[in-house]
Amino acid sequence: MQLFALGINHHTAPLAVREQVTFDLARLPLALNDLLHAKPVREAAILSTCNRTELYCAAEKAEVAADWLAEYHDLSPGHIRPYLYQYPHRDAVRHMFRVASGLDSMVLGEPQILGQMKQAARMAEEAGTLGTLLNKLFQRTFAVAKEVRSTTAIGANIVSMAAASVHLSARIFEDLSKQRVLCIGAGEMIELCAAHFAGQNPARLTIANRTVERGEMLAARFSGDAMRLDELGDRLADYDIVVACTASPLPIVGLGMVERALKLRRHRPMVMVDLAVPRDVEEEVGRLDDVFLYTLDDLGQIVEQGLESRQAAVIEAEAIIDGQVHDFLQWVDAREVVPMIRALRDNAERARRHELEHALKLLRRGDDPAQVLDVLSRGLTNKLLHGPTNALNQAEGDERARLAELVSRIFRLHGGE
Repeated sequence: MQLFALGINHHTAPLAVREQVTFDLARLPLALNDLLHAKPVREAAILSTCNRTELYCAAEKAEVAADWLAEYHDLSPGHIRPYLYQYPHRDAVRHMFRVASGLDSMVLGEPQILGQMKQAARMAEEAGTLGTLLNKLFQRTFAVAKEVRSTTAIGANIVSMAAASVHLSARIFEDLSKQRVLCIGAGEMIELCAAHFAGQNPARLTIANRTVERGEMLAARFSGDAMRLDELGDRLADYDIVVACTASPLPIVGLGMVERALKLRRHRPMVMVDLAVPRDVEEEVGRLDDVFLYTLDDLGQIVEQGLESRQAAVIEAEAIIDGQVHDFLQWVDAREVVPMIRALRDNAERARRHELEHALKLLRRGDDPAQVLDVLSRGLTNKLLHGPTNALNQAEGDERARLAELVSRIFRLHGGE
């Protein structure tokens, strides 16, 4: 039985594909049981988030779980295969450790994924699909993530334009949870920014996009709302922080629009982050007294400052993970010989009981206790050594040499360790 991790995430698939394989948490227990009954899978857990859907399984082949994922969502296997990754055994363990530690997240080092993995484990346990192997793996995964977060600065550095946007906004507004955030656009950069700002639990998060359906899909992931781009002029005053990144060839937010918004806000300050090239916000807006306008160049300086710390933290985290992968796989390997160890002990116990019963009979008959003990010890010794002695006598050539070496190691003969 092998461990496997397989799935689709933001690295391998666009949102349009990812949303086709997400799982409704309310129906997740039914899905888990369907997987175990429909396919030769012994243990399973499912992680389903905005950015990834992953199956963690103990099975003979990962392909059976991959086929089930497509079938469950009424998709052909060929539809998702180009976006699907599969990690066997060692790579699966390493992948889970990296995911829980925030090394595989859209936002490097973000802490939410650890809670989501704990939820996945809890739901699998409640569904009865979390066996000994996966349960141990999840517990070790959580311990590794805790070590990474407590001994490295993986979550403490500003490592992206999106993170820098939050950092600059926090310079102006002490408590971002009281602010209203507007994201203009619905591309990858806005997706990243929305994820960062959502982590601050803002009072409101809105996506403004030319195609409102696309904006609504993105907003729903972060418990936000959406508006049409043509509503921007009327509603701009409602927002304290505005982040823009569209493909428009001309500015979307003009000087006059911002001046009207500031008047309605009674000149309460606004933070504007323009991540577009060419710019979405007219350059003249930055000259207004109550607007703090930041461009890609401003954010780039902050990201560069955190680059060295980020690289050091990632290196430290990867070293921790590599060591923990080795330790966990040693535990897995040790489990494979447990049945043999149990059988060996059972065999020895039967021999002990047989010789003990014989000795008790001799004692009840009145035989000399010293002789009885001698008979007991000889009989027990002969039974315990019968197996290896017989194997050595029957073996020939190279097989006998290998057995002799093993017996020497097991019984530590001739100074063997």
